[in-house]
Amino acid sequence: MLRTVASVLVDRSAVFEFGVVCEVFGIDRTDDGVPPFEFRVCGERAGEPIQASVGVQLIPEHGLDALDGADLVAIPAAIVRDEYPEVVLDAIRKAHANGATILTVCSGAFLLGATGLLDGRPCTTHWKHIDDFKQRFPEAYLDPDVLFVDDGDIITSAGTAAGIDACLHLVRRELGSAPATAIARRMVVPPQRDGGQRQFIDLPIPESTADSLEPVLAWMIEHLADEHSVPELARRAQMSERTFARRFAAATGTTPVKWLTTQRVLHARTLLETSRLGIEEIARECGFGTGALLRHHFHRVVGVSPHDYRRTFAAS
Repeated sequence: MLRTVASVLVDRSAVFEFGVVCEVFGIDRTDDGVPPFEFRVCGERAGEPIQASVGVQLIPEHGLDALDGADLVAIPAAIVRDEYPEVVLDAIRKAHANGATILTVCSGAFLLGATGLLDGRPCTTHWKHIDDFKQRFPEAYLDPDVLFVDDGDIITSAGTAAGIDACLHLVRRELGSAPATAIARRMVVPPQRDGGQRQFIDLPIPESTADSLEPVLAWMIEHLADEHSVPELARRAQMSERTFARRFAAATGTTPVKWLTTQRVLHARTLLETSRLGIEEIARECGFGTGALLRHHFHRVVGVSPHDYRRTFAAS
């Protein structure tokens, strides 16, 4: 049963992500039918100010001993550092060994990763930190495309607002849909979001490292609606097909077909955000031909359907 929640703060903790944990678990919502939580804010030393990531200080009421007996240990985001206090890492390990569920928000996964508890476990973090996280914690099974990962006694979430999704998911898992919906209504957020964090990632046009291919790449982008074949592109680049394929892979890291598909998805994403064109029209303009083909490739690359993406990101 989820009754006692302890949130762990370290220097340079992020105020918003800490606020997410406070909003879900730290506010009395018994009037809305939500069971009460005992909420403990914990730091290395009780009553000692902790510098937040912006120009404020946070003063935890409890020390690390307050993790004892907690059903949930919530770790908000903090500025990623090379090392974390060993006493904090030991306290988290001990709480987990004693049966506590651990939940991280955004870069809080780095603090949990430093404990070793993510080794061999599926997890996620903010898309911007993916490469750094993989380098630091190669034994963790990182999924960069999801809003959160529920691995039973460990739940990790992606950037910022995904922490809300993870917290509400945990409430729903432990207490049922009614409390989770009541909290979401008070926070004015959806009780559950679809899709993953790929839809929020800025996907720049891949750059070529081979100057001789730049004119061909630029021409392909200018003619996304047209059909393109490797023989045709090789002739335009004045190369044999084998040489063209080899240089294309060296320059872009992928094949001509996959590269072109990605560019078409990127263009479709822009049109969904900025135009009122229908799905079939966008599909034709981007070179997919049919809305069904656009939906297939868009969902594969972005992680949500074109309709859901437009609903979230379209300009007013």
